[in-house]
Amino acid sequence: MISIAADLAGCHPRTLRIYEEEGLLEPVRTETNIRLYSDEDLRRVRVIRYLTRVRGVNLAGVKLLLQFRDAADLLEQLASELDDAGADDGERAL
Repeated sequence: MISIAADLAGCHPRTLRIYEEEGLLEPVRTETNIRLYSDEDLRRVRVIRYLTRVRGVNLAGVKLLLQFRDAADLLEQLASELDDAGADDGERAL
């Protein structure tokens, strides 16, 4: 729930709503429209708060940085899968 998540993240519930409105956060919603935050969501909030408060990045900049991070994570995952597939192919050849 938003109030509990805000307490855990050390911010106001309105901050979480703003992050969601800006597309920085996408909590799961129940059938009754209650926001549910995962541990990954809370980690993301901490990263956003660090970038805005400590590094002085605005929310548009944060959005770009998070997109770059997500893209880098995807590329890393794909490279790992390709390495695994190459190892599998090599084992079959032996």
